[in-house]
Amino acid sequence: MCGITGWAGFTRDLRAESPVVQAMTDTLARRGPDAEGIWLDEHIALGHRRLSIIDLEHGAQPMRTPERGPGDLPRAVISYGGEIYNFRELREELVLLGHRFATRSDTEVALRAYLEWGTDFVHRLNGMYSLAIWDTAREELLLVRDRLGVKPLFYYPTEDGVLFGSEPKAILANPLAEAAAGAEELCDALLFLRTPGRVPFRGMRELKPGHLLRVRREGISEERYWQLESRPHTDDLKTTVATVRELLDDIVPRQMVADVPLVALLSGGLDSSTVTALAARARAADGAGLSTFSVDFTGHTENFRADAIRPTPDGPYALEVARHVGSDHHPIVLDRAGLLDAAVRRTVLGAWDLPFNFADLDVSLYLLFAAVREHATVALSGEGADEVFGGYLWFSDPEARRAETFPWLKLGAHRGLDPRSLFHPWFVDGIDLAAYEADLYRTALAEVPLLDGESAAGRRTRELGYLTLTRWLPILLDKKDRMGMASGLEGRVPFCDHRLVEYVFNVPWEMKTFSGQEKALLREAAADLLPESVLRRKKAAYPSIQDPAYDRALITGLTKAAGDDRAPLSAFLDGDAVRRTAAKTSTGSLSEFERILVESTVRLDDWARTYQVELTGVKGAN
Repeated sequence: MCGITGWAGFTRDLRAESPVVQAMTDTLARRGPDAEGIWLDEHIALGHRRLSIIDLEHGAQPMRTPERGPGDLPRAVISYGGEIYNFRELREELVLLGHRFATRSDTEVALRAYLEWGTDFVHRLNGMYSLAIWDTAREELLLVRDRLGVKPLFYYPTEDGVLFGSEPKAILANPLAEAAAGAEELCDALLFLRTPGRVPFRGMRELKPGHLLRVRREGISEERYWQLESRPHTDDLKTTVATVRELLDDIVPRQMVADVPLVALLSGGLDSSTVTALAARARAADGAGLSTFSVDFTGHTENFRADAIRPTPDGPYALEVARHVGSDHHPIVLDRAGLLDAAVRRTVLGAWDLPFNFADLDVSLYLLFAAVREHATVALSGEGADEVFGGYLWFSDPEARRAETFPWLKLGAHRGLDPRSLFHPWFVDGIDLAAYEADLYRTALAEVPLLDGESAAGRRTRELGYLTLTRWLPILLDKKDRMGMASGLEGRVPFCDHRLVEYVFNVPWEMKTFSGQEKALLREAAADLLPESVLRRKKAAYPSIQDPAYDRALITGLTKAAGDDRAPLSAFLDGDAVRRTAAKTSTGSLSEFERILVESTVRLDDWARTYQVELTGVKGAN
């Protein structure tokens, strides 16, 4: 796991731009605290920050081939971040083809795979990664992102090439990039979804999951190398359950390869418990143990208040699973002061670089990861299972299924999560948010790979699955990546293995829920691994603080943004709407969805101020 950045420019000599490239690389220090490097040639500059996971003594980057190209330069140079889980098998194949290796790193495997197979090497990789390869003979820069988009990669086209980086801050460190936003970028920031390729900085793009980008003298071109496909599912239930389990039995141990301490995040829910149980079995087979970590809040379990998305607290279930699998469990208990700490919240915004947020959830996740980092460098987690196996309410809720928009936006709006509600109607109408949302939804639906002969209900479920995997899952993967990397912790997500995703995507809904409970297919596949109480437990969302004093502190930030003429959003916020929301904290707490709305608005204001975003083409902008 590392941070990568770079600059391709075909009308200038980048060998004179070392200070700028160093500045771009320095922005990624949290992603790679162990080592750094840059490599320059006339039209290319590559930067790298390393978090050492595999082959700690070797594998320095940017990595160059010993084979020489034009001008006695390396044949190819790579800057790579992430993990290739099948690198050992690929290495053996490449050795048989005549390749020699100087390290045990997966970086060298990726580089030599490119030399052997060209861009087709991407089809052979199993992992999470973003990488840049400069081919000196072709004078071509190749950028690649993994199939599900677990690892981020942003780029910024210039007049004669491109800037790129694992995070926007690396690009913004180059004078050629500017921090600006207009109506379209504000729409991206206000809506609770990630549209593939879009970024709330004007001119900046995100390389889409499963895509590669070619940068040549003639220009840049983006190509898709992977996508979800619809196929008839012919396996019966018993075979389907067995296949899911066989995949998980392979995926989890494969993702445990590391030369540094590895742990598991354990909430006591079905997803993380399944990963933990399989990881504990793999460790036991090697005669070793497993440490697990969970997050909680002071007094949360004792004073727990059940709601629709959190019917039970996590703490007791996490302890039960830890006892069941024999892990060394560590509950990390957070308090209100930590969540409100100004320095922590600045770190979280700086980790995101973007105006997205999950209320207290991303702050608490950062604090959890920072605590885990004191014990380990790699952590397994259960992200992706709800998206893959259909664990969310919107898969079954009739109103959400009928919605002519993204279903989580429909459900959220009914619970107070309406991005329009705190802004003046003229502002919302001025950026044409409703039309923008409708256009994004139509575009997403048009991508869905349909299946001939499928019923209307089956087709709608397939649409919901596709929307969830491509527009909702990226938000969660972003959150985990940014908060983990801000702590120097690598998060691995076994449920996002593309083989599992491809297989389960085509399993009929009736089979995924054959017992009448959500994620019945996964429950059955894990039946011999977990306590009965966890197998029966209803889905509970990641824990959120339940503290009226926390809500009052949030409102202070919102009213400050609304009342300060110098605040970027002050002209756009509806004072009456802000006061109505603030009044709710005088008699109780905000709902979680109202809290997300308030924090999102404050985050957007903080983002525009911190990054000095120039708001242009927006009515009322200063």
